[in-house]
Amino acid sequence: MTDTTASGFDWRSFLRRWSGEWADALPAGETRSEADEAARQARWLGFPPASEERIAAMEERLGRRMPPSYREFLGVSDGWRHAGGFVWLLAGTGDARRHENESGLAEMFEQYLDEDAGPEARREADIWRRGLQLDVESDITHVLMDPEDVDEDGEWAVYTWASWRAEPPERHANFRAFMEQMYREFHRLRARPGGRRPAFVNDTTRKLDALVEEARLEALRGRWERAVEALDEAGKYGRPRARGLGDQIRRLLGRTYTVSFGDLVTDPRYASELLPPLVAEHAAHSYRGESALTSQLGGAGDDVRALTHALLERMRNGSYRYTAAGPFGEAVERAREPARWGDTDGAWRTLVDAVPRWEPLGPDHLAPLGWVADPVLGPLLTPERGRELLSTPRGGQAGETPEPTAGLDPGGLAWLAEPDPLSSRTSYRFVLVEGVQPAELPGRLADGDGTALNPPMSSWEAHRGLLDGRGEVSSYEDRALLAVGRAGPGWSFAFDGHPASFDRQRFVSPAAAASAGTRVVVVWSDLRTRHGEPFFHLSVARDGAEQYAFTCVDGQVRRSGEIPPVLDPSRFFGGPEGGAEAERPLLEAVAGEFGVHLPRHAIVHGRLHTFTSRSWTRPPRDGEWYWSAWTEGPHGERAAGRGETSGEETAGR
Repeated sequence: MTDTTASGFDWRSFLRRWSGEWADALPAGETRSEADEAARQARWLGFPPASEERIAAMEERLGRRMPPSYREFLGVSDGWRHAGGFVWLLAGTGDARRHENESGLAEMFEQYLDEDAGPEARREADIWRRGLQLDVESDITHVLMDPEDVDEDGEWAVYTWASWRAEPPERHANFRAFMEQMYREFHRLRARPGGRRPAFVNDTTRKLDALVEEARLEALRGRWERAVEALDEAGKYGRPRARGLGDQIRRLLGRTYTVSFGDLVTDPRYASELLPPLVAEHAAHSYRGESALTSQLGGAGDDVRALTHALLERMRNGSYRYTAAGPFGEAVERAREPARWGDTDGAWRTLVDAVPRWEPLGPDHLAPLGWVADPVLGPLLTPERGRELLSTPRGGQAGETPEPTAGLDPGGLAWLAEPDPLSSRTSYRFVLVEGVQPAELPGRLADGDGTALNPPMSSWEAHRGLLDGRGEVSSYEDRALLAVGRAGPGWSFAFDGHPASFDRQRFVSPAAAASAGTRVVVVWSDLRTRHGEPFFHLSVARDGAEQYAFTCVDGQVRRSGEIPPVLDPSRFFGGPEGGAEAERPLLEAVAGEFGVHLPRHAIVHGRLHTFTSRSWTRPPRDGEWYWSAWTEGPHGERAAGRGETSGEETAGR
């Protein structure tokens, strides 16, 4: 028998299903109240239906007509037991009443309102005065219907709040939506077997588990949007596999904070792929203790816990390196080389083209994931690229191959003239060396210990490490921290996105010293500066000698050598379009003259090898002053590392 109401919702079937599942989930021999035992035997959590006269009497008592879905519910059951896990008795016609701030919560919520709080926030705080209370017995859980939050169908919103949840009140569009949410909560709380409880299996769980399995196959076919929608629905009911499968998709879309991979992360079959992204996210936040990570591992075995600690150490010291089996693993190694030198577009194509041949570690492994934690390969991921990978059929399933995502690097150098959305950077400098590999650049631009490349790291990590490791700095030195990579066919680059102030009296271009047996181009620009004088410098050297150069400072140009017409500074400075407007055409001219480009994504978002160059300024001359600063060790010795900083002003030689 069905009892479809005017809204089209079959309340009787819904409540009967809920009641039967609740009764079947009760442990045998458990002590229960008389009311619960009667409900178990009757397989009915409700009460007799309320007559229209009884509903009308309640409405007269409260002075308002009740919303449609609540009226329909009362016509099937005049109240309800065990609405979710924390409301033990829900009001029917005799118990529904105005709350009238009985809890005193109105004042508490009003304390959190500042002077900028809008009408919506103030209305939500006032619900404790005007709301209709539906909770009769509960675990400090309040259920209020709001007679002023009414939609076009006359439905009242329902708000639930429990102090122990440390969250703001949760809004449900209407009473039916609230009851459906409580039904899902009932399922979530019983989805995992424990103690003496019987296995929670019924028609609803079987349908949801079939939905999860079909979603798994859909994800492997590349239809991830359909898959994640189904997994989210099953996840609302707490189905065990839904979270682990769905989080794999969410991580490749760029989500990190709420991703845990559910029980899959503690399964030894999948740990090598799922643990690295989880551990890397933890390691990126130094304030998080290890307990926050281990708490996510639940019932993991000793082997998984040991792997977690080993991975955490490798993430923190930058030595983690992702590997995979089969053709995809071979592509990973091929992609690593272009990625470490800045060609992120080429590295991505190598990686994603091998996804159809990727081999899952088990049936619940939806996509390769460990690579996102790799210091070199991880920065390749963007939400757009994640969607491309997820849309690629894999794991033995057939589907439609997606269109390739557009490359991230615009080519050329002109992108340097665009405002940086992540910082206020306006100044940068770089060295271009022809016919030389990136790994050889320290030998040309650095002295002594600086000739070894640092491991790949982000710009922020590199600068933090530089500051931590410097024992002494001086105003007469300008040693650049340079990230290196390839700048096009036959060229390598060394780039500094955070240069020191330009000292035109003491600046020495590194071009000539670095150009033995080859050609070197040096550019230093800050034409958009908001402090000091705007400037642009270009110098070109070959075989140890400068060929030509010019420096424009605050509109004044100094030049030397025979400058090619395409780079002649008179084309860019001196007219009304000079200054900051000259930056883009200058960079376009340099790129065109030498056939070079700088990889934007790798420089701004990626991890590149770095080294510290020799100084870009000459030593002080007689009579010139400079300052020095150093860090002191715990016993007063001058040393690198953290400590109290002191300084002095010293006369030059």
